[in-house]
Amino acid sequence: MKSSAANFRRYRQTRIIATLGPASATPATIRRLFEEGVDVFRLNFGHGSHREHGAHVAAIRALEMEVGRPIGIIADLQGPKLRLGAFAGGAIALTPGQSFRLDLSSDPGDIRRVGVPHPEVFKGLTPGSDLVLDNGRVRLRIVACSAEHADTVVVSGTSLSDRRCLNVPDAMLAPSSLTAKDRTDLTFALDLGVDWIALSFVRRAADLLEARRLIAGRAAILSKLETLQAIEHLDQIIGQSDCVMVARGDLGVEIPPEDVPGLQKRIIAAARNAGKPVIVATQMLGSMIAAAAPTRAEANDVATAIFDGADAVMLSAETAVGAHPIAAVAMMDRIACRVEQDPSYRTLMDIQPQNDRSTASDAISAAAIQVARTIKAVAIVTYTTTGSTTLRAARERPEVPVLSLTSSLAVARRATLAYGVHSLRVETNLIENLSTLVYRATRIAHDDGFASEGQRLVITAGVPFGLPGTTNLLRIAWVERPTTGSEGV
Repeated sequence: MKSSAANFRRYRQTRIIATLGPASATPATIRRLFEEGVDVFRLNFGHGSHREHGAHVAAIRALEMEVGRPIGIIADLQGPKLRLGAFAGGAIALTPGQSFRLDLSSDPGDIRRVGVPHPEVFKGLTPGSDLVLDNGRVRLRIVACSAEHADTVVVSGTSLSDRRCLNVPDAMLAPSSLTAKDRTDLTFALDLGVDWIALSFVRRAADLLEARRLIAGRAAILSKLETLQAIEHLDQIIGQSDCVMVARGDLGVEIPPEDVPGLQKRIIAAARNAGKPVIVATQMLGSMIAAAAPTRAEANDVATAIFDGADAVMLSAETAVGAHPIAAVAMMDRIACRVEQDPSYRTLMDIQPQNDRSTASDAISAAAIQVARTIKAVAIVTYTTTGSTTLRAARERPEVPVLSLTSSLAVARRATLAYGVHSLRVETNLIENLSTLVYRATRIAHDDGFASEGQRLVITAGVPFGLPGTTNLLRIAWVERPTTGSEGV
């Protein structure tokens, strides 16, 4: 892969993720989305066929080769989505206060009952707890329950139709976060060479163990935080994940809406403190599924996630099935750029608590950001084997881009969703000494439009080169007049 052209450089630090679907399935549309600002593409395995996802990956990889810049791909597994059975008439009317039973029967439901084809649900229920149906439109309170049924009263809601989703906020369900479908999709996604596997409905750190064993290092793990139990085990889940997502769709169903904004800030701060990238997702520009412009409230919502310090913001249905996928990306790009230019943004990035800085590598990375600010460097260059050096720099939320150089294409692709990172694959085995390292860094920064002659860079790396986890070098370098050619780049 050659060094990327300067015209594909991003002029914002926050990354943008877009979900592919029927509205964005063609290679031409995928290219337009990238040109408008998409850094990482998401494949939603809750929808679409393997053939369709395979075509999307092929188009992304072809685009990647064309533009000479790594592009990240997330495979989002559906997870153990709980659903009701069917009703005899397709739907029923409900009245608050009426009795309603959930059971294991496969018979069509009626005004009195409906089946739930998930035995594990009943094992975790207790009287007095609530069940949330149809994304919060219906709420039931459990009066009595057994391992085979739950007698409830309707708290709110007026209608219910076939196979609506079911959330159980107060129960710790027993099954693995990977279903049989997920395991099949996981094998397919890994064979495609995706960079991130997103796990749905993670409730505790133990839910990640099976996935990590099956993935075996072939992709990084992204935990979607969308249950009340996940919040109760937040630090442990972050510690076992490579990235986390504030998945506000189901999270907003399981907890009161007024609690979501505070939890979003808490999750972002905790992930940043742990040095893990964090994504904010769901219903960000939802009105643009149909309309050509977002509401002011939606624009403010995207801005809030960026002010909170998220590494990335994500579009879901807006780009997968919406009428204006290109415009949605362009709008998110404009909002991010405008927020990052606001005087209060830098103040907020600098005052966020940062407590976990216990190693020499952390100290070097933190110092690099301070040095870059003091000398007015135009970029921070990180040489990395595993990506840890780059993520340490991104955690500090620098004012200037992080130019991440690695010999691993997989590492380069995974780094594309981290804050401010411009990722490139280079042949680091050609670096023989410190002089060569500095020369390569300055040449690439110049050729990719990050630096001009006479400007300065801050460079971090580990010595000896190629040894993971040893960020122990900080160097200031001047960009000199380039000579003809870009040997070794």
